Amino acid sequence: MVEGLRRRRWRGRVGPGDGSALAEYRIWQVSTRSLFFLDTAGPAGGRCVFAVDVRHLVDSKSKREQEAGAGKSPAALYRDGLQVHRSNLPAAFPVPGGVVEVAASPFGLKRMRYVGDDGAEFALRPHPRSLEGLRERLGRRYPRASAVVGAVSAAVLLAALAVGLLQGAEVLTRPEAVAEQVGAFASPVRLPVWANAALGAAGFLAAFERASRLRYHWLIDSAAC
Repeated sequence: MVEGLRRRRWRGRVGPGDGSALAEYRIWQVSTRSLFFLDTAGPAGGRCVFAVDVRHLVDSKSKREQEAGAGKSPAALYRDGLQVHRSNLPAAFPVPGGVVEVAASPFGLKRMRYVGDDGAEFALRPHPRSLEGLRERLGRRYPRASAVVGAVSAAVLLAALAVGLLQGAEVLTRPEAVAEQVGAFASPVRLPVWANAALGAAGFLAAFERASRLRYHWLIDSAAC
């Protein structure tokens, strides 16, 4: 029931497209654009290709602005190369037999999947030159190395989260009025400024790597924000 309500809310954000053609993917867009494909059966047994184009640096538009054709939206659905819908994120684009759910995190995408009316779910196919496509290729060619990179990313974010919580608790209990009530807390982990900066940078890269695999956890990945 909750999933259905969320999907209807996301679908309500979708507006009509402007019929424009899908722009070619450029390698320099690897950090600012995500492009995924869905192959479905078309009319009379033909083949229909849907594409979901996400521009991470595009500002969100209201639904009224979308319908008026004002500017661009962060995400758009294309059918056989022509734009049929566009939306703010998160969104649920209607496609034959179901919807395509799209959601973003501060570091990229956290969801890009087809959800059928019959409950079937599967991920869409990323463009081979996109960040997600390159990361998927790495996983196929070097599965062990890919697993190690994924484990290191999670470990870095967990370490950053732990340090952040300890330092935050110390700051919160530092005021005298708070310390008198609950006691002052001294963090057992004290890092120099350069180490804090390095951990923050490593956490940002780890969250970016996880986004390339569409991995997201609201608590773990928040450590990089």
